[in-house]
Amino acid sequence: MSELPVFSFARGDAPVLVTIPHAGTALMPGMAGRMTDTGAALPDTDWYMERLYAGAFALGIGVLRANYSRYVIDLNRGADDATLYPGRPKTGLVPELTFDGEPIYREGEAPDEAEIAARRLAYWQPYHDAVAEELARLKARWGWAVLWDGHSIRDEIPRLFEGRLPDLNFGTNEGASCDPSLMAPIMESVGKQVRYTHVLNGRFKGGYTTRHYGRPPEGLHAIQLEKAQNVYLDGQRAPWPISETKLRDMAGIVAGFLRQAKAWRP
Repeated sequence: MSELPVFSFARGDAPVLVTIPHAGTALMPGMAGRMTDTGAALPDTDWYMERLYAGAFALGIGVLRANYSRYVIDLNRGADDATLYPGRPKTGLVPELTFDGEPIYREGEAPDEAEIAARRLAYWQPYHDAVAEELARLKARWGWAVLWDGHSIRDEIPRLFEGRLPDLNFGTNEGASCDPSLMAPIMESVGKQVRYTHVLNGRFKGGYTTRHYGRPPEGLHAIQLEKAQNVYLDGQRAPWPISETKLRDMAGIVAGFLRQAKAWRP
């Protein structure tokens, strides 16, 4: 079903793995012609994440990035499409609506259950097999592993949340996905700066990746960082213009977080 590889992976030797599930923009064959103009613009993409996390390589940290759009399948949702945030609009494993509630597909062109199952097999399963395999390798080498799930989102989406998001939104599934001693120095460091607002386990507490792989008693720890896109873009609508200055500054902040995660010991 897929033409491009499902993901790109640069392996590292540090006990940290960065996953980037929503930066991909590739579509499965034949999909573009079924989409609305709004859907085809891929407005809910986590833009330029590979550049924000470029500092991982110098730290010896591996990066696994999805190549396909979240509109093909959302890799940060469970295969069973369980609700992550009860009472909120559900974005779905294979979404039919954008975050703003606009149709992604033309009338009658949305995927049926058989197609969803095929997408799950072709895209979702290989990605998560790779994540699980790499975490197991790192844990075998170090005795523990840290998964850092990187995201970004527009800071104002009334359909999904009220008001405006803080700049940096950390999620640890209310503390269940990682040891408190891992998160504490990160929150201490971000609390000392005044440029970026931040919150821990606010609107975003971690998606499927954080909740599924974060199992501290087994030596597996997971953190999600959802960045408001205003911290590195000059506009949050197409063509999503990047600010090189803001991106450079934010990439430095992100590298600092990863450095702390790498230095942590259980």
